[in-house]
Amino acid sequence: MICLIRHAKTRGNTERRYIGRTDEAICETESLNRSYPRADIVVTSALKRAVMTAEVIYPNIGTIKDARLNECDFGAFEGRNFDELKDVPQYIKWLESGGTIPFPDGESRSRFSERCAEAFFEYTEKLRGKNIAFVVHGGTVMAVMERLFGGGFYDYQVENGGGFIITEENGKWLSYTTL
Repeated sequence: MICLIRHAKTRGNTERRYIGRTDEAICETESLNRSYPRADIVVTSALKRAVMTAEVIYPNIGTIKDARLNECDFGAFEGRNFDELKDVPQYIKWLESGGTIPFPDGESRSRFSERCAEAFFEYTEKLRGKNIAFVVHGGTVMAVMERLFGGGFYDYQVENGGGFIITEENGKWLSYTTL
């Protein structure tokens, strides 16, 4: 079993801000009041919101931290929300591209997706046969799911504390269910 879980809410999430490289703590655990699958090992990003969430969900499980699973670097949009950006020409251009052009002074979605997938595939191969819980970020979840199952990046948006349970057999990604 492989599970992808988005971290609990942060202040930036409640204010609908672009929070990528900013290392915010979680501000609530109510979004984690659900049943999560058993894990043998937990893999998180290097950011405290993912690590803190993993500690709440899987308090006694060994954790591996990997910065390749960090959220996208939103560059000049970091820490800002729609209301603050809606009249910024670079933001309008980014929206019109469907989010495909790089963030100004930040990361492109293609590079972000590549680094997330690289880490995900490395751990799923190295830890084959183990129940792995990846406690990461919304963007990380979307990047990995798009790589595994196709469709659009934004087809896999999940709420804080939500995620997907993925069924894999002999290296083939068969199906997924929503947490």
